[in-house]
Amino acid sequence: MDLTEEEKIMETSGKNKKIEYMVPLDGSAMSKSALTAAKAMAKKRAAGIILLHVIEKNPPSTIHGEKHLTDINEANRYLEKIAEEIRSENIPVKIHVHPNREGDVARSIVEHAAEMNPDMVIMCTHGRGGFRGLWYGSIAQQALQLGTWPILLIPPAETESLIEFNPKKILVPLDGNHDFEPALNEAVPIAKAFGSRMHLVIVIPTVAKMAGERGTVGKFLPTAARVMLELAVQGGQDYLAGVAQKCLRSNLEVTTEVLRGDTVAEILEFAGQMESDLIVMSSHGRTGISAHLEGSVAHRVTDRAGIPLLLVKTEEDQA
Repeated sequence: MDLTEEEKIMETSGKNKKIEYMVPLDGSAMSKSALTAAKAMAKKRAAGIILLHVIEKNPPSTIHGEKHLTDINEANRYLEKIAEEIRSENIPVKIHVHPNREGDVARSIVEHAAEMNPDMVIMCTHGRGGFRGLWYGSIAQQALQLGTWPILLIPPAETESLIEFNPKKILVPLDGNHDFEPALNEAVPIAKAFGSRMHLVIVIPTVAKMAGERGTVGKFLPTAARVMLELAVQGGQDYLAGVAQKCLRSNLEVTTEVLRGDTVAEILEFAGQMESDLIVMSSHGRTGISAHLEGSVAHRVTDRAGIPLLLVKTEEDQA
């Protein structure tokens, strides 16, 4: 469902600029998996693409069996070749090679995003180190922590043919807190552009899965805990119904579900059952040890999701 001319004007009005997606590339074929999503999004939303390569300090000689890009001219030729292919599909493209060798690639990406102000950063998830450290402790989470741009993570294609990005079933996990609703602000335009069905979910733990102080209450006062959780289920249903009404006003197909159990396990299981094409969720952007100590749901979903995942900074952290 491509946008009409009127909708294209609406997409850019109020921002005084065309929608743009930044795609960091490291020179590997795997990293190009992000391009499929970027091109699909650009076509649907009349957007442009920014291709970025950061020259890495002390890089390995190869990356996934391919020669690593360490020369500025070589990197420019690489990006320009890709840009020409994208422009042939009538998508505006800019390219930028960061010439100074960087040890902290994540921070360099964030600094370029701050300068170029894209509407979204789209990245492939693969491996570790430099551009390859996107999965665990990740550049994506660091970018969320340091900036405000939504980060779309695309799993690498398992074969040479790139996987089509055409999300028809979008899963949006919520928690009843309005700070986490920015995920909806990103999910709704994507659903409208691709004609997607949206599945809104909240996970309420069972007594056995209660954590922290609530877990202590559940252990010593199980009856009281069950009553409290049943009230939470009803509150979750009411909250989702209200959110769904807002989505329905945008003429979207929406379903809601209150799940019970461990938050991460339930989100991933539901995504599999519904054959979701995309998960959109808010995150504080916590990384490493702090994410584990604070039980970051988005961080753990990022580690285990096998489908595209769009991370959006919470409203509290954007303030």
